[in-house]
Amino acid sequence: MRHGKRWIAAAAVLAALAATGCSGSGGGDGKVTLSYATWSDDQKPAMEAIAEAFEDKHPNIDVQVQVLPWPEYWSTLQVGAAGRTAPDAFWMLADQFPAYAEGKQLLDITDAVKAAGVDLAAYPKAVLDLYDVDGKLYGLPKDFDTNGIWFNKALFDKAGVAYPDDTWTWDDARAAARKLTNPAAGVWGIAAPIDRQGGYYNSIYQAGGKVIGDDGKAAIDSPEAVSGLQFWAQLHADGLSPTLKQLSDTEAVQMFMDQKVAMYFSGSFWAQRLYGDQALRPNVGVAPLPKAKQRATMISGILNAGYAGTKHPKELAEFLIFASGKDAAVIQAKSGAVLPAYQDTQQGWLDAMPEFNLKVFVDAVDYSVPLPIAGDAAKWTGLETQYLGPAWEGKQNAAEAARAYNTAINEVLAK
Repeated sequence: MRHGKRWIAAAAVLAALAATGCSGSGGGDGKVTLSYATWSDDQKPAMEAIAEAFEDKHPNIDVQVQVLPWPEYWSTLQVGAAGRTAPDAFWMLADQFPAYAEGKQLLDITDAVKAAGVDLAAYPKAVLDLYDVDGKLYGLPKDFDTNGIWFNKALFDKAGVAYPDDTWTWDDARAAARKLTNPAAGVWGIAAPIDRQGGYYNSIYQAGGKVIGDDGKAAIDSPEAVSGLQFWAQLHADGLSPTLKQLSDTEAVQMFMDQKVAMYFSGSFWAQRLYGDQALRPNVGVAPLPKAKQRATMISGILNAGYAGTKHPKELAEFLIFASGKDAAVIQAKSGAVLPAYQDTQQGWLDAMPEFNLKVFVDAVDYSVPLPIAGDAAKWTGLETQYLGPAWEGKQNAAEAARAYNTAINEVLAK
């Protein structure tokens, strides 16, 4: 998922939030203080630079960036929204969005966006659509992400395996993983966690399947979808990936950074973290995801959203628009933080990490699929490990796991 492990302590953050005053506060000097909650310590410098740039244009507003650990971020946001102590501004994900929007906990900035003359065509439509509720805007995208193959050049060279490229199929990926796996050296060919955004959602669509059908019901039990799930389950069955237990103890991206796995299928959002490891950097390669019946990758993005209960809705709306605008996008890009959502600002991100072939992620937009969202998405996606884990662990075949999960998803959707 979209978070790192270099987090500050939850207690310290919560104390800071309480001290600075969530939901806006007024300073003794007449300044308005807005809190801005995020979950990525990697992106904190860029977010602080954006806050400073906004403050330069709005000297009466002080924006305080705070990083909350994952998953405490979501529990804190949920409790804060219910208790009217939520941060003013915060990051929002598509699968969490419906619950907050339907609960009227997000600030409607539709009128402010129109008044500011924001051109919505400047943002990827697929990402905007993820956050569309009856034509109302509850924020604007700050970034977007697609997926590719992160691979270790040194491990490929040592095993005598050609680097992945845009001709790769699932069979090529499996064959390479088999050659790259070296139990004696403690190296696996690939990391295969239960990862919907970077993993099995992509393979389901590559096989011609869907997660949610056109009728709004789960479709994860179709033959095509089962094929996409089986791709990952088979990697475990063949011993080409660390076990789920091992991937639980150490996240997949860290195992990749520790050079324990040769390939990791995941998002553009890891680029800054991988680039920051100077010893690993020369060995990192990027390639498009392999294809099956077709090429496909998930596309999603973080929304800069605001709390409906803020004491300063006008100032908050101004900040949200700025934080997802062109100036902020340029700051994000140059820092290497993430792929900015605002049009024609992506080149700065590519230039920030020239050793990586990051254009792979930009080109992937052409065959991208919006992250599947329906009903209480956070609830049914939260069941994935319970229902898919047995297939990944070889205790159940993929078809049986898919049928059980499909039923569980539909039960959530029916409510």
